[in-house]
Amino acid sequence: MAKKEDLFLNRELSWLEFNQRVLNEALDSNVPLLERLKFLAITASNLNEFFMVRVGGLQMVHDAGRRTKDPSGLTPLRQLEAISQRVHRMVKDQYDVYLKELDPMLRENGIKRVRSNELTDRQSEHIDRFFDAEVYPVITPMALESASAFPVLKNLAENLLVRLAPEKNSRRARYALIPMPGNMSRFVSLPSESGYEYMLVEDLVSAYVGKFFPGIEVLECVSFRITRNADLAVREDMASDLLAGMEDILAARRTSDCVRLAVADTVSRAALAFLTRCLRTRTRDVYRISGPIGLDDFMSQATMDGFEHLKYESWTPQPSPMIDPKESIFMEIARRNLLLYHPYESFDPVLRFVDEAADDPDVLAIKQILYRTSRNSPIVNALRRAAANGKSVTALVELKARFDEARNIGWAKRLEEEGVQVIYGVKGFKTHAKICIVVRREPHGIVRYMHFGTGNYNEATAKMYGDISYLTCDPDLGADASAFFNMISGYSEPRSFRKLNAAPIGLRDQVMAMIQGETQRKQQGRKAKIMAKMNSLVDPTIIKALYDASQAGVEVLLNVRGICCLRPGVKGLSENIMVTSIIDRYLEHARIFYFYHGGEPQVYISSADWMPRNLDKRVELLTPIDDAASRKKLTKYLEVHFQDTVKASVLQPDGAYVRPDAGKKRQSQQILYRTAQEAAQRNRQTKRTTFEPHKPEGTDRR
Repeated sequence: MAKKEDLFLNRELSWLEFNQRVLNEALDSNVPLLERLKFLAITASNLNEFFMVRVGGLQMVHDAGRRTKDPSGLTPLRQLEAISQRVHRMVKDQYDVYLKELDPMLRENGIKRVRSNELTDRQSEHIDRFFDAEVYPVITPMALESASAFPVLKNLAENLLVRLAPEKNSRRARYALIPMPGNMSRFVSLPSESGYEYMLVEDLVSAYVGKFFPGIEVLECVSFRITRNADLAVREDMASDLLAGMEDILAARRTSDCVRLAVADTVSRAALAFLTRCLRTRTRDVYRISGPIGLDDFMSQATMDGFEHLKYESWTPQPSPMIDPKESIFMEIARRNLLLYHPYESFDPVLRFVDEAADDPDVLAIKQILYRTSRNSPIVNALRRAAANGKSVTALVELKARFDEARNIGWAKRLEEEGVQVIYGVKGFKTHAKICIVVRREPHGIVRYMHFGTGNYNEATAKMYGDISYLTCDPDLGADASAFFNMISGYSEPRSFRKLNAAPIGLRDQVMAMIQGETQRKQQGRKAKIMAKMNSLVDPTIIKALYDASQAGVEVLLNVRGICCLRPGVKGLSENIMVTSIIDRYLEHARIFYFYHGGEPQVYISSADWMPRNLDKRVELLTPIDDAASRKKLTKYLEVHFQDTVKASVLQPDGAYVRPDAGKKRQSQQILYRTAQEAAQRNRQTKRTTFEPHKPEGTDRR
């Protein structure tokens, strides 16, 4: 570790290793077949976003002539070259497992992709009718006269490039383009005696391609997709109207540069040269694909009904034993703070929190941040209903939530129409905090009830993402929550919070202070320990602080799902740091931070990862968990995750990940679900309908 850059792993390559860990689930024969297909589809979807955002951004930086090295010592060009090499290997692994294992096994289990030469007579008749009635009238071939006249292609859409025989007295090949309509299903169902048989729409069109060019010889027909750069941002200093600025960005993405060309590996040299010339694609950005392009589309097959024996056993989110469904959610929160771990425990109490507030005559106001929501969000509908009921409703809708911009713009407009006061984010920052405040008039005065979370207000993803919810009416947190909302909605700048910490004004300082506090205590000969769970660890300053803690002898356990730029296990630098990553049926999304703090543990949940963008360029929250019962739960959750020997991988100093040497098999997600299931079962057996009041330390609940 003589060089400064040796202290850090490259961010982009670290992310690709995360995607490889997802791909490893598709490679694992112990995983049910359709779950393997699902993980394969996720890796393809992940790569789509990676190219649109990370590769697109790096490409722009390189094209601008910038040669600045990242913390690992790589220039933008070196990163692009390393990414290309790594992704080409990953794509080969994807198609090897699909073509050699998954597709044959799917066929054996009644899910069969049928090529044109495999059609039965009955299926051929069906396809003939389907093509004539449903496909031919919709598709419009486009002649390609020259590279300069090449049309604008939709990002990630399926296309066919057709090479036609030259005209008489000419040696120059002719080309045509057949874009697949976006509203046409890629999977064309076929009649079959049993199971599910289908034909890919591009295979179908290729089989009938001659009908589009009568009298002309078709020399070649190959499928391809392009990926466009989506790393475009609003210049808020130039855009007086953020809403209009975001709409301009969405339009600009439709014509941005091509950063990846995926094309069938049967493509001829001439056709590929034509495509790369038209799209101005570099050689390193061309991916020749040996199977169906766009494996992300196979998610629909992985999740279809009727093949439950090929999936994981269903885990239904369990009701929390702390909550009586017959009681008002506000009475429950007044009795005790409620801590939930989704999806092991149901997200319904969070939905009830907003839903009851909308109709409760004692509720005066609701204030909420919406970063990502579902398509038909009950949360948004409740806010609209609350406004219609005469309550003061304020919603901060983050328009810059990448790839959800269009949906959020739509929600914002509808909320405004219903009388909700809508705030379009904070100028210069992306608002990523997860908070909802309900202001309620009670006999003894005004009480603020709050939800703090690590995940979004999306009931659909709450069934798939591991996240923490904390419901409380702690007066100090209430005062902080109001001050925080006033800060982001107006010009107020609170000098300090009582308990909360927020980015970009104090969250980084609090994290650093807690890490340095453990380091100092260890240097004084006292016990010290740090446990942290997050999605990504990138920030160089925090990584250096963790190195200092390790060198002082502090035990540091990190559970980082995705990117980790810290090198653990390096003698003299980080031998006291262990980094694990868990990839399992649920997406690990919670951010939980534990510091031993001299025997009086400090535990936090947060919306923020330890990344420069979260700490310096976003509005985030760090929420302390002060009551002993909730603190104990979070500590136990961390310990369970660190004991995983089935789905955890351990980061090595060189950036590779290996599975731990398994003694006793412990699968953390399974343990957490069984624990939630057993608690719910015990609660049902005792038929408990009332709860003893619980008064957390240091709070006046009256």
